[in-house]
Amino acid sequence: MSRTLIPRDKRLPLEQLTPYLLPLSDPPTAFDFAAIFGNTNPLELEVGFGKGGFLLQSALSYPEVNYLGIEIEKAYVLYAATRLAKRNLRNVRLIHGDARRVIPAYFPEACLRTVHVYFPDPWWKRRHKKRRLFQEDFVRQCERILQPGGKLLIASDVEEYFGVMNELLCNQTHLQATDAPLPPSDPRWLTNFERKALQEGRKVFRAAYVKPLAPTNASVA
Repeated sequence: MSRTLIPRDKRLPLEQLTPYLLPLSDPPTAFDFAAIFGNTNPLELEVGFGKGGFLLQSALSYPEVNYLGIEIEKAYVLYAATRLAKRNLRNVRLIHGDARRVIPAYFPEACLRTVHVYFPDPWWKRRHKKRRLFQEDFVRQCERILQPGGKLLIASDVEEYFGVMNELLCNQTHLQATDAPLPPSDPRWLTNFERKALQEGRKVFRAAYVKPLAPTNASVA
């Protein structure tokens, strides 16, 4: 269940948040990101942005890059939008929805430079594992929306799930493993989940995959 993260007396009015919220058309039509942002700057996506700390720091540090975030919890979307609006950041848009449905329906092919997926819900119970974000369709969609040379960056504090994520990427896509990114040295770049994991002494696992520059004819098992 969504939680109210901002007291009502501190929450910005919805009309001030609207510029940061990207609506989903019905029926679905592919996003025109050049029209949405008013430029053709490089575009990056974070799936499951939570409270928006990574998106906020990225947008502040790299104003020449456009950022998108997809989050299934509406309370987190409004919380993150408020943080962005208070800083008048114009290079971020947020989407409320399930990434497994939003990406295939609204994202054109080869539109992103980078996809970030950090600490997806592990859904511990066996009967709930079908709800995990990382499934065959999702990793194939990540490959589809990445530009040649684009990267998928992943992290988890759950070793078993991290292994599943890597196995899917190796077996279901043509993405190629590359050097894993270093952990952030500045705590402002840490997601809330990573901060909590480190405070509790849990190991964080990271990996990076790159989309080949040239198409490959090799089949995926």
